[in-house]
Amino acid sequence: MDSDMEMSHLEQLPDDDDDDSDSDNDNDDQGARALLTPNTQTRGQGKQPATRAAATLWNQIGSIVLEALPTLLFTTMGLLFTGELFAKISHWNAMTSINELIAIVLAILNLKGNIEMNLSARLGTAANMGDLDVPSTRNALILGNLALIQVQAAVVSFVAACFPFLLSAIFPGLGEESPESLPPGTRSLFHYSRTPGLDHSHRGPPTGVSKSGFNEFMVVASTAMSSSCLSAILLGSFMSGLVVLCRKLGRDPDNIAPPIAACLGDLVTMSLLGAMSTVLTLGIATAAPYAVVAAVTLFAIMCASIVRQNEHVRPLLSAGWIPLLGAMVIASASGIVLDAFVARYEGYAILGVAFGGIPGGAGSIFVSRLSTALHAAASVIAPLPNSGHSNHEPSSRVVMLVLFLVSIPVGVAFFFILRVSAWLATPFLFTVLALFFLCTAIAISLVAGYALTNYLWSRKYDPDMYALPIHAALMDLVGQLLLVACFELASAIGLHVRSHSSEA
Repeated sequence: MDSDMEMSHLEQLPDDDDDDSDSDNDNDDQGARALLTPNTQTRGQGKQPATRAAATLWNQIGSIVLEALPTLLFTTMGLLFTGELFAKISHWNAMTSINELIAIVLAILNLKGNIEMNLSARLGTAANMGDLDVPSTRNALILGNLALIQVQAAVVSFVAACFPFLLSAIFPGLGEESPESLPPGTRSLFHYSRTPGLDHSHRGPPTGVSKSGFNEFMVVASTAMSSSCLSAILLGSFMSGLVVLCRKLGRDPDNIAPPIAACLGDLVTMSLLGAMSTVLTLGIATAAPYAVVAAVTLFAIMCASIVRQNEHVRPLLSAGWIPLLGAMVIASASGIVLDAFVARYEGYAILGVAFGGIPGGAGSIFVSRLSTALHAAASVIAPLPNSGHSNHEPSSRVVMLVLFLVSIPVGVAFFFILRVSAWLATPFLFTVLALFFLCTAIAISLVAGYALTNYLWSRKYDPDMYALPIHAALMDLVGQLLLVACFELASAIGLHVRSHSSEA
């Protein structure tokens, strides 16, 4: 069997004083070989049944399929409902009265999803390392991580709240006009079944709204910070419980937790944004928004103190900020693409859910598994007796192929549900074309996840902190660009895709 297909030996990472070039090569080799599978971790060796050691390659591939397929289906459908929820919330009075509230939604969702995915990746690694099997260590790790994400949520949500105000100061008048709707009777590639009273078309910033001042800024900041921190409490607790449950049931949290974290992060945070914006907008001229910002800030300072006293997570307090903020910048580029094309093609926004969610979900599973494997390779020189390792464990190439093949029926199910639910109907030829571009996005996601994780590890950056935010933001951007290419090609081959510019 090809050496890349075997994982019978996990090499120890070279010491820091070794030659850098040798370290880089060893790290890349480990990433290719050391991709762990459910219940075959090098950690908690005595806890695994002896029969696990004799698991075949096909058994372990089956485990990946059985864990990853339902997870990707669940998260993709969850993202679809999140889009529908956003369509409703975007028309609420709070969102239409302050332009910047609608502007921060995508940034907050991106940042919160990244925070929760990082949490799930760290806890997944800890679970597979056996650290969560010791009650005292488990409690310290979970408490420290929950405190850490509170600090991250407070800081990044405040930065996200400042962003639209900064842009409006640099570019006055940006986004003041709403995109025009398609003229009545216009033939389009897509035909929505519209819910009465709900406009599925792109919602631009409302016209005729007075310029935002400091009071409006405080409402936006208090909404962003309060909803992000409440979401961190709810989702952080849920994800911690999910990882612990996966460990107790013998499931690999790397196959389950990251996509669910991203999906539920969007859904819960979107709901909290809508609720908090409605409440705080009512007190726009009062001290309520100021009190909320002050309370969240004090709570974040308390959490930072807890993190500093926790030896398990103390180093993380100063790490991970660059990928979170960098992901926000990349997400802004995705937003530019979205704004440029969502009003041109009817159905673009709802298809964007699949082109961002499915490749990102598959990639997050792969990145989390690979990061866990690299941590495992750093912790041992070779498989120990009763460790459960066999010569049949799938390599990174096999796992990439399995995740790619698993993602295809998820995409097919997405289009099927759109048609059955009458949310969106597409010509058969366009569906085939869209699936081709979606498969391309999935392949890019897996290859990019492999390259990014190994590169960060070779530079001694923990992929559990750095890889997922950057990867998720990049896949959102790549997915948007491939969807644009899909629409353009559909127009070129005569599928009569109509744009506003062509109708002018």
